[in-house]
Amino acid sequence: MNNVNYIGQTLKNLFSKPATVKYPFEPREFPERTRGHVENDMDVCILCGLCQMRCPTGAITVDKKGQTWAIRPFSCIQCRSCVDNCPKKSLSMGQQYQEPGTEKIEKKFDLSDKQKEALAEQARIAAEKAAAAKAAMEAKKKAEAEAAAKAAEAAGNTADVKE
Repeated sequence: MNNVNYIGQTLKNLFSKPATVKYPFEPREFPERTRGHVENDMDVCILCGLCQMRCPTGAITVDKKGQTWAIRPFSCIQCRSCVDNCPKKSLSMGQQYQEPGTEKIEKKFDLSDKQKEALAEQARIAAEKAAAAKAAMEAKKKAEAEAAAKAAEAAGNTADVKE
């Protein structure tokens, strides 16, 4: 009986596709939800720092002054916390795995020129709003002081009339 099973399995294997993939010549296709590595679209990123706060290993660094975003791929555990907490959805999980290496590296990304211009415009608008609010506050204080002075003057005139 064992010989019959053996011959049947042999014939089946002769006429079916191999179970393995010819790796170097045919790259592997990963399933849709594979957690490979973190990717950042710097055109959308606002450098809020939520990804840095949520990263359990501290693999992500956000430098707001230098306008850079960096990740240490070999410290990242692909937990997806940063991707889930990104308010602008600029982070995503790539399908490919990180290439092995002999040195620990840090990948740095600078803001795009388009994003830098947008941030500069936002800062300019905020400065204009702050200046307008300050001018309005000073005008309000000046009007209140003038009203108080007129009220005091009017109170002083009525006191003179009574005497």
